[in-house]
Amino acid sequence: MKNLLNFFCVFISIFVFSQAKSVKKNPVRNASKSPVKKGTQIKHNPDLVVLNEDVPVLIPQKKNGSFGYVNQKGKFIIQPDYHIAVFFAEDCNLLNSVNEKVQKFGTKEYATVEKDKISYRIDQSGKRVYQYKDADLAKCKSEFKQQLFHAYVLNGFYGIIEDTKFKNAADYRDYQIYPQYQYLHILEGDDLKDPMIIALHNDKFGIIDVNNKIIVPFEYEDIKRNFSWKLGKMFEVSKDGTNYYYIDSRNKAY
Repeated sequence: MKNLLNFFCVFISIFVFSQAKSVKKNPVRNASKSPVKKGTQIKHNPDLVVLNEDVPVLIPQKKNGSFGYVNQKGKFIIQPDYHIAVFFAEDCNLLNSVNEKVQKFGTKEYATVEKDKISYRIDQSGKRVYQYKDADLAKCKSEFKQQLFHAYVLNGFYGIIEDTKFKNAADYRDYQIYPQYQYLHILEGDDLKDPMIIALHNDKFGIIDVNNKIIVPFEYEDIKRNFSWKLGKMFEVSKDGTNYYYIDSRNKAY
C-alpha cells in the first residue's frame, strides 16, 4: 500500500503540475477515437451527443472547486465530485497488468479520477469500476518518438526549426518559422509532422501550426502546457489567468 501511495503521489503531482503550471512564467497533442458520424448519439447514453467528432464525448470541467465531466453541449453528465479528473484515455499501467481481470479498465473507455486521495477508473456513466492497487500496476511500454521540430531563440525572439534541415542560423531559409514570437512551445502529440504550438504574440497566447497558420487566435492570458491536446485534442485556456476551461481547435469553448 505504501508503494501505491508513493505511485499516486508522483502521478498526481505530475498531473496537477502540468494542469496548473503557467507557460507565461516558464518560457523555454491525440487520444484515438472511433469515428462517429456528426450528430449521432452514443448508443448506451443519449446524453453523449457528438457535435464535434474530433473531441471527446465527455470533457473534464471544474465547478465549485471539484471536477466532473460535461458533454459537448456543456451539460454535466458526471457530477463534479473529484479533486482530479483526467480525459477518458488509455492507462498503460493497467493495460499491461499481470492481472488479466483489470486489463480492460486500462482502455480508453475509462477515465482516471481521484477523491479523498484514492484513485479510481470510472466508466462513461460515472460509475467507479476499479480502485487502483499497487499489485495490479505494470510498467508502461512506450516507444520514444523524437520530435521533428523545436523552438529556436534568436535575438530574444522564438521561431521553429526542423532539426534535420537546420544548418545556418544566419540564413532565414533554414527556419521553419523565422523567430518573431515572444514565446513558443510545441505541444506533445501523436502527429510529429503537424504539431500544435503555443505562441505568445503582443502579450496574448494563441495556437499556431508549423506553417505559421493561426489555429487559435491570440486572445488568451494563458494556455497550459499539459497533455490535453495529446489526450483529447483540446487546449486548456484562460482569459484572466485564473479561470481555465477547454476549447477545441475551432476555438469553441466547453
